[in-house]
Amino acid sequence: MRNPLSRRKVLSQGLVAATAVAGGRSIAFAAPVGGSVSMRARPARPILLAHRGSSALRPEHTLGAYARAIADGADFIEPDLCCTKDGVLVARHENNIAETTDVAAHPEFAARRVEKVVDGEKLTGWFTEDFTLAELKTLRAKERLGAVRPDSQSYDGQFQIVSLEEIADFVAAESAARGRVIGLIPEVKHSTYFARIGLPIEPRLIERLNASAYLKKAPVVIQSFEVANLKALRRELTGRANIQLMQLVGDPRQSPADFEATGDKRRWADLLTPQGLAEIATYADWLAPATRMLIPLEADGRLGKPTGLVEAARRAGLLVGTWTFRPENRFLAADFRNGEGENARNPAGSVAEIRRYLALGLDGFFTDDPALGFEARGQ
Repeated sequence: MRNPLSRRKVLSQGLVAATAVAGGRSIAFAAPVGGSVSMRARPARPILLAHRGSSALRPEHTLGAYARAIADGADFIEPDLCCTKDGVLVARHENNIAETTDVAAHPEFAARRVEKVVDGEKLTGWFTEDFTLAELKTLRAKERLGAVRPDSQSYDGQFQIVSLEEIADFVAAESAARGRVIGLIPEVKHSTYFARIGLPIEPRLIERLNASAYLKKAPVVIQSFEVANLKALRRELTGRANIQLMQLVGDPRQSPADFEATGDKRRWADLLTPQGLAEIATYADWLAPATRMLIPLEADGRLGKPTGLVEAARRAGLLVGTWTFRPENRFLAADFRNGEGENARNPAGSVAEIRRYLALGLDGFFTDDPALGFEARGQ
């Protein structure tokens, strides 16, 4: 969800810290010895999180997107993790690959087009769990938003689907070449769904974290829109000072997928109360709601007043991130759009919008265009 090497000491008693610097910027993680997460070190400046790579300029979750994001100064790159039929974690935003690959153009896979229910939503397409890694490697990525992002669309067909192992090796190589540490912020996708079909993601993620020499020391933030898996990961990863957990937050009127599956009637709104935030702080380091949950839009499409969620999360002891800033007019608040059309890139407007949100005191933010996030945050 972007810089040379300095150290930042955490002075609180009993803390252990993992520190990295990316291009002059310090990334410090801290967790009290013994696994409690009641105290967290805030980064020296907001952490720049490359959403699916530089997904405004390259097809998402490809080495092309990750390379561009790193070149543009991202502190972390984000692989969303789904599982293949043979148990390999691959980077795809959803397990349905109909919109992000050329699978429909492969007649040998035509019979695998099916309808499934994933997290309560009926979907038709092709799904990662029905393909081996070798089969997925015969496909090529394409731009999901099509003509909205012609620069990215021009790269259709050039990049493979990549595994988490390949991404870890790539980031390690980039880190060595550039002389700066680059973090990884993987998102566990459809945790309950994959567990129910016998392909749980979390143990495979832990196995890969243990197998990668780079990921044993580089900053890692694991994200999820579910709750139970983060609680379990907290127990599994106690003592790993370079790893933090991020609770992503969905529509307040809806519920996490694992709550739906177990009959838990609580909605996201219930988790954003003081009591709910205090519970999240027992297992997660970060709270990451959507941007409009921090500053909502008024009826005219312009930004309204901040909701106070940043301050509430901070009182609970949480770091606060947000998702996702996108550089096209159609995604910007009306305050920042220009007159060049709904699909037009508007870099100046995106930078201005990011700065408006950073003024809330965010600890990190996701953007589809890390170069603009880098400019907005400043040096």
